Amino acid sequence: MASPKGSRSQKMKLPIFTRKGTLEVPSPTEKDWSKDDEDDWVFKDPDQEQDSLPQPYRMINKMVNSLFDRSWEIIEGRDTSKTAELCRTQPTIYHPLREIKLNTMPNCMDVSQDYVFIGGSKGFSIYNLHNAKQLHVWEKLKVDVISIWATDLGSEILIAPVDETGIVRLFYLYKNGLYLIKAINESEDASKQTTCIKMEISKGGNFAALLLQGAGDIWLDVYKLPKESWIKEVQYPQLAINTKKKVRQQLQLNTPDSVTADSLDMDMNISFRGDFKLSLPVQIMKIKPPKPITGTTFKSPLEAFAKIAGCRGLGSGQNHYIKASQWEKREAILKATYKKYLDGEWEPEPISMATFYFLLPSRVIPMPAGVRRPPGLACVLGVHWTDHHNFFFYSLNRTLKDKADPEGVWPCAAPIVGSQLSPCSSYLVLACEDGVLSLWDLAQGLTLGVVALPEKCFCQSIHFLKYFLVHKGQNVYPEGSVKCHMKCVVLCTDASLHLVTASGVQNSTISLLVERPVKYLDEAICAVAPVQALPGMVLTFSRDGSVFLMNVAKSQIICSFAPPRSYSLAAPWNPVFVVSLHHPCFLLRGDHPDEIGSASKAEDIPNSIFYFNFEDYPLLENFSRNCTIPQASILDHPTFAQALPLEERCEKFFQKSIQNLAKSKVKEEEHWTRLRRYSLLLQKEDLKK
Repeated sequence: MASPKGSRSQKMKLPIFTRKGTLEVPSPTEKDWSKDDEDDWVFKDPDQEQDSLPQPYRMINKMVNSLFDRSWEIIEGRDTSKTAELCRTQPTIYHPLREIKLNTMPNCMDVSQDYVFIGGSKGFSIYNLHNAKQLHVWEKLKVDVISIWATDLGSEILIAPVDETGIVRLFYLYKNGLYLIKAINESEDASKQTTCIKMEISKGGNFAALLLQGAGDIWLDVYKLPKESWIKEVQYPQLAINTKKKVRQQLQLNTPDSVTADSLDMDMNISFRGDFKLSLPVQIMKIKPPKPITGTTFKSPLEAFAKIAGCRGLGSGQNHYIKASQWEKREAILKATYKKYLDGEWEPEPISMATFYFLLPSRVIPMPAGVRRPPGLACVLGVHWTDHHNFFFYSLNRTLKDKADPEGVWPCAAPIVGSQLSPCSSYLVLACEDGVLSLWDLAQGLTLGVVALPEKCFCQSIHFLKYFLVHKGQNVYPEGSVKCHMKCVVLCTDASLHLVTASGVQNSTISLLVERPVKYLDEAICAVAPVQALPGMVLTFSRDGSVFLMNVAKSQIICSFAPPRSYSLAAPWNPVFVVSLHHPCFLLRGDHPDEIGSASKAEDIPNSIFYFNFEDYPLLENFSRNCTIPQASILDHPTFAQALPLEERCEKFFQKSIQNLAKSKVKEEEHWTRLRRYSLLLQKEDLKK
């Protein structure tokens, strides 16, 4: 019987100690021996020294060890982050008060008056804002509604849903009747069908502008909306152009003039009047992107100046006297200088997009001579295109036959990448490609200032705040109008948040609210929404699904809002929400993550709209109550004193001067009275002596 290969004693190998460096003969004298002798010896495993793994096992061993080290680093990082999260102060979390359960996935929503309009599969639905009751469902499309606008017209509401094919339909909601006005850009010929990219309705609903794209071209169509005719046609059906069942509609729609929308029951269902025709919008203007600047066609400078009649087109760069040969020489010099940068494949330039606003009459935008319009009615359309330096003004007092030339141009030093108009239409902010913000007071015709974002920060979105003051540690709205003062929040592309303020002329500042996340990337802010019901408050939406309420005056998180635990935000980077402008509430869409993968169809996934009311949460009661303070209480505030109009400031100054003069006269009389009494006392003392 053969003995096993080697015995156990032979298999057990003792560790080997080897000396670092070269071996030397030690000194015979012990005192000359090195004291650091132990450090010169290293420990080596005999198995590792004698046995080495062959390839590819050595490579696999290294990969396994590397994978283990990386996994251990991730585990330690998660433990560190969890420990940091526990140490951080967590804000109070508030859950929704009501829930609107939907059978289809909501793609968009808007709020107007006491109604909620939710766009979804094959149409949209209308709900009561206060009790979440469904009032009407309009589902007559073959595709989904991807965006919806609802504009308050007083006692009526104008609704504009846009479906996936880019078709815009105008609906008119009056009392408890829903009327379809027109599908504006729908075409019977599929080859001529245009797509709506963006839409804007003027304040009051007198005008509408649509950015359309089709056949490789893009342009802007502007319509005048006959809202005065609509109200007459629904009140007096005999004036409308009916095609079917005219007598029957008269019996249904003839309501007394004394009945108003407020007197009707809000819980009453809304009925669709599909066979009732209203007056159609009238197209008044078609605006195309600016043409590229080329060589001049003018023979003399006088022709170029004659082209600019009434300063129209001044500053647009189109009416110049640079010849084509000069243009070609400059282009050749540019290509020769930067040849190594210009050579290579270039991507096709994207289609130029437009951003546009309806502007009210002001000192910058006066009303045309001989034109009378009621106050609050838009008179000018402001437009700027991507990769262009100019902001154009187009008068709305024209017809489609008139040539669409701009009435004015504001040239900027760099291409405009973003802009925003305040809800009151008095302030305008233009953000340029170089990170510079231009602040304009349109009502007063003044430039409030120019501020620059920090280095490597570029504007993503701008959000106006209703002007507020910090009075006795609390944010308050000044009572009455405020002039030449504005505040807005700027969200940058690196997820940093900044507060821009302007007080008076050439007195603007910028401050950092939220830094760019470096360690916790999931905390990056994706969307911002001002809350007008709470002074100085904004809602921030993060990539991890967190919704915070921030006080911009202190850069402090007040509380957090979250749907129930079984729900979450399906797309936190693009949340579906809406904040009411007239009510202290906001609505947020939530999805059930546990049932998204198990559902066979999109209709089977439970979707809900959650209702949050700021006034019903204990922590926000102090902010929502007494948020307005009269002017008399804060006249001594240095900032607010400059915010008052000039007439009011002069009146306050004269009143204060008269009061001080009266007080001084009273003090003077008291002083002379005391002197008389003192002189009488001295006379009495002299007589006694």
